[in-house]
Amino acid sequence: MHDNEKDILNGVLSAWKSAVDAHEPDRVAEVFTEDAVFQGLRPYSVGREGVAAYYAGQPLGMTADFTPLESRRLADDVVLGYSAVDFGFTDRPTLSVHLGVVLRRIGGDWLIGHYQVSRLGS
Repeated sequence: MHDNEKDILNGVLSAWKSAVDAHEPDRVAEVFTEDAVFQGLRPYSVGREGVAAYYAGQPLGMTADFTPLESRRLADDVVLGYSAVDFGFTDRPTLSVHLGVVLRRIGGDWLIGHYQVSRLGS
């Protein structure tokens, strides 16, 4: 089990990245809570179905590389994370964003309960 919030954030985002890079939308959705609030770069959704649909619509070959910037434990079972993410594509420039997540421990698993992407200024 992870002991600190930095390890927790890295573990969850590594699982998310692995599924995104493999273009496996259902596996991406498994990293989220059943009631996750998900805000990518399109209108938000609630729940794993919306997460899976969002990532199913992403182009093949898209990758996600993250760099954790901040993490805070808000409660025993809640961690706030803030990361820089570069989404790479085969046919267009890399998209750099900031990603804020709230992670919740449910049972023995840490999952994303809230996901908010914001574009960096141009």
